[in-house]
Amino acid sequence: MTLSQFVTKNAFRNKRRTILTAISISVSLLLLTLMMTVWKAFYIDQGAPESALRLITRHRVSLTNMMPLGYEPKIRAVPGVVAVASMNWFGGKYKDDKPENFFAQFYVEPENIVQVYTDWQIPEDEKQAWFKDRAGVAVGKQLADRLHFKVGDKVHLQGTFLPDVDLTVRAIISGPEVNDAMWFNRKYVDEGTKWVSNQSGMYAIRVESADAVPGVTHTIDDMFRNSPEPTKTETEKAFQLGFIAMLGKV
Repeated sequence: MTLSQFVTKNAFRNKRRTILTAISISVSLLLLTLMMTVWKAFYIDQGAPESALRLITRHRVSLTNMMPLGYEPKIRAVPGVVAVASMNWFGGKYKDDKPENFFAQFYVEPENIVQVYTDWQIPEDEKQAWFKDRAGVAVGKQLADRLHFKVGDKVHLQGTFLPDVDLTVRAIISGPEVNDAMWFNRKYVDEGTKWVSNQSGMYAIRVESADAVPGVTHTIDDMFRNSPEPTKTETEKAFQLGFIAMLGKV
């Protein structure tokens, strides 16, 4: 009996054990590949130059805690701040619970968000159509390619903690960074849900230069330190790495 015959015979002597062993190895390799990909994306890749000029302000206690919408003009008045946009996570379900149909969804103020994400590339006619349609949505190019969205398509999102929304794709967002998200008008959500109409989950901020980042960060957090909703302001990169830390704990 050769070595290969010996290995084959013993491998299939208990088929259930062999199958479970193969599955466990496959899952381990999948997790390793996923973590290496995420690690490279966030720790090695530097991202677009514009990313270094963006900050994210959130509630100091938790991402699930909301902040007053009234923080926006106060943040905009901070020296060194060029643009501010409120951002709220929608968390709706598209079609079903399959992983391939999951993507990030934010309701924002379109005119403000494009001033923060100046590296977004949107055809002018699509941008204006998005601005004018309260039920309009802009879709990142990677998401549009993955789920075959195109301008004019109808999209229904089933809300998990907010009411359902029926949207129309008005714009496709291209750019130097991966954009696998959907962005629609917060006015559409506010009309049907008064309890979140004056709140924001995050504030995306663009500053005038990289040198202004430390001063703006401290000024914003000091401004709201003793308020009922204190803030934590950090660079966009640091904010993203926070998700990696949470993923590592999982």
